[in-house]
Amino acid sequence: MTDGHLIWSNYDLDYEDWREDMEEDYPALTEEQRIALMYEMNSDQLDDERINLNIQLSRPILVIANLGLWHGRRVGYKEIESGNIRDCLYSERDIDYSTWYVDKLGDLRCDAVHHDGTNRLLYRVYKDGVRESQIDLLKEKLYRGIATRADITRVTRRLGDEIGKVYGWDFPNRRKTVSMER
Repeated sequence: MTDGHLIWSNYDLDYEDWREDMEEDYPALTEEQRIALMYEMNSDQLDDERINLNIQLSRPILVIANLGLWHGRRVGYKEIESGNIRDCLYSERDIDYSTWYVDKLGDLRCDAVHHDGTNRLLYRVYKDGVRESQIDLLKEKLYRGIATRADITRVTRRLGDEIGKVYGWDFPNRRKTVSMER
């Protein structure tokens, strides 16, 4: 499970968690039909989350990936040019299970399971006022696998604050937390 706030998952769905409601609401269906309906209803909830998170940002979203591939783990990145948070809630075709959540630091993340392993995705938006040269340097460091958390936070910001406004979640202000610890 996640260490934060769950947005949506199709991983480890357990019919036992749904059984009572499904039997009450759909008594004429067989158990097999109710299980199929459970998966369909869960998928519909993902569409609802996309509607909830239709939040337009001023900049593109950077997706930083730690990929589980057949030949080991690799780091990669891509951009979601639309800059809309809802567009983070889509999986690649070869993904079997996905779990989107906001971690305790306010970062939107996805654990995406496929036949070779698990991809771990981090979604961040470019900060306003960041120069293209700074973005290019971050991408180069990501490509080379040497980007640090400081490199990432210098150029991007978390998405949890916008998402938290939708769901009523609060996240610690990192800067205030660090200064209070000193």
